[in-house]
Amino acid sequence: MDGTSQVRALITPERIDVAALIETVGSTADGALTVFIGRVRDTNEGRRVTGLTYEAYEEMAQSVLEEIIEETERAYEVGHIAAVHRTGQLELGEIAVAVAVAAPHRAAAYEASRSVIEEIKVRLPIWKFESYADGVAEWQRQ
Repeated sequence: MDGTSQVRALITPERIDVAALIETVGSTADGALTVFIGRVRDTNEGRRVTGLTYEAYEEMAQSVLEEIIEETERAYEVGHIAAVHRTGQLELGEIAVAVAVAAPHRAAAYEASRSVIEEIKVRLPIWKFESYADGVAEWQRQ
């Protein structure tokens, strides 16, 4: 990699390829690489989950995700950040969101990664429709 900034933000119905995501970040200046992966878990607030569907206001979500990445790059000493969030129907265990951060040092990589995922949870216009084993399904804000 050439060391130039590679901001990558993607909202997609496609499966997330974490190895490909990692390839989009970093340079020889970056001694640390963190990867956060959020997967569909089998319980939520004590209820057994059978699957979920993510829906997004895609144009806005893409823009907001890009803003989150750009803001985080300015706030922390990091080289590169990439983030991908799924839409559509996901099964248990599937990757819903992934964030990769490359930085010269591990502390900045960890802090930036956490900042990105926390901002995604607060700001990204994505909603999930969660299905439960008891037959109930309901909308949740991420």
